[in-house]
Amino acid sequence: MLMAAVLACVGMPPAIAAEEGAPAAVTEPAPGLKPKRLGPPAVDPVVIGSVRFEVVPWGKERGLPQNGGYIAAYDDASGTELWILKVYEVTYDPKLEQDVQDVFIVSLSKSFFGDKLLITDERGKRYSVDPASRSVERD
Repeated sequence: MLMAAVLACVGMPPAIAAEEGAPAAVTEPAPGLKPKRLGPPAVDPVVIGSVRFEVVPWGKERGLPQNGGYIAAYDDASGTELWILKVYEVTYDPKLEQDVQDVFIVSLSKSFFGDKLLITDERGKRYSVDPASRSVERD
């Protein structure tokens, strides 16, 4: 509620709260202000055997070329990062604000038999990742 009041004071309407798993909202800017989007939803990690898999939403902060579209594997006992994988490519139009073009992962789960990861991005595209081979298939 406080954030809505702050946004209203600067002439920007509050973003509508997205349902869990829904795409992050893009706020409608007041005239002269640049559009900004809300951050991605929190996605719970998944553990398969002794490896924990987590979504990496802010890839650019880690020196990667895009935000969204990455998962990382960690040794569940030590927390040591084992590898990072780009699940999908985000294509940026240089004429538009980059933050509104980011495409984040909104769902990460184990497949029924537990040997693959199932991923959904905020545009509804689904992917299957085989952690053993680090291969990605688009469903």
